[in-house]
Amino acid sequence: MYFPVSGVEVLPIIPPIVALFISSLTASAGVSGAFLLLPFQMSVLHYTSPSVSPTNLIYNIVAIPGGLYRFIKEGRMAWPLTWSVVAGTLPGVFFGAWIRIRYLPDAKTFKLFVGLVLLYLGYRLLSEVMGWNKKVKARNKLMQDKFAEQVAKLKEENSSRIAAGLPAEAVVKTKSISWKRIEYEFWGETYSFGTLSILVLSLAVGLIGGIYGIGGGAIIAPFCVAVLGLPIYTVAGAAMAGTFITSIAGVGYYYLLAASGLAGSVAVTPDWKLGILFGVGGLLGTYVGARVQKFLPDKVIKVILTVLILFVSLNYISQYFLN
Repeated sequence: MYFPVSGVEVLPIIPPIVALFISSLTASAGVSGAFLLLPFQMSVLHYTSPSVSPTNLIYNIVAIPGGLYRFIKEGRMAWPLTWSVVAGTLPGVFFGAWIRIRYLPDAKTFKLFVGLVLLYLGYRLLSEVMGWNKKVKARNKLMQDKFAEQVAKLKEENSSRIAAGLPAEAVVKTKSISWKRIEYEFWGETYSFGTLSILVLSLAVGLIGGIYGIGGGAIIAPFCVAVLGLPIYTVAGAAMAGTFITSIAGVGYYYLLAASGLAGSVAVTPDWKLGILFGVGGLLGTYVGARVQKFLPDKVIKVILTVLILFVSLNYISQYFLN
């Protein structure tokens, strides 16, 4: 099948299968998979024009509702964190789209940018997995011990089947919200973060997400887990919701740039057919990833994400210097 907007020619079954595989792996960590889908489009499908960024955002719009439904239904949505992320990323994504068109239209330069962003994400996640931050390490051990206790309890209650996962009472409960600090409870533990710090971070994330075409969840999730010490179970839904809303805004802004003539002769109109094909696979994949999250220890989720991020990052950076 030929896609005239992007110039891509591929079997129509390939995009949804690839998106299904990627999003199933990443959704449990609160990431739609767009950060891995963009390298696939650039390296495998050879879709390297700036319009690949809004096409990637269309994937987010179609794919994310599947995962969001599960997180909301199972009570693992930290809504104050969600709205803080949205408030910061929305203005950032507008400037990011403009920078992508104005300063990073060349595929080789853009790949280097993507590689550096992913390298930073990979480092943050690796430091969290390896326990280099003692405070975060202590919080992680507490959550891992609780998870292990829950598994043992369920197995003892019903030895006829393999039982694992979060208990029904492991839901997010907001405790307090102010301009200085936001606090919530999860599984008997209280977690908090500075309101201003998350807003500033989200602004920077929106900027990078608008350039990259990922919505920002792939950056927000590792930061909240590795730096703020928040449990991945509560971060995932918030990161996905933020990505969903900013992706809608991002696509609209790319169209605005095209209509106003600010994009010049650069192709910025997304390929809707290709984006929707990817999104269909992602819709099922994010649902599956969110569904199985409560059955996975948080360390397993983080290790999978870390390996994927570092692999793509090092590959892109090496391409810039070797080619």
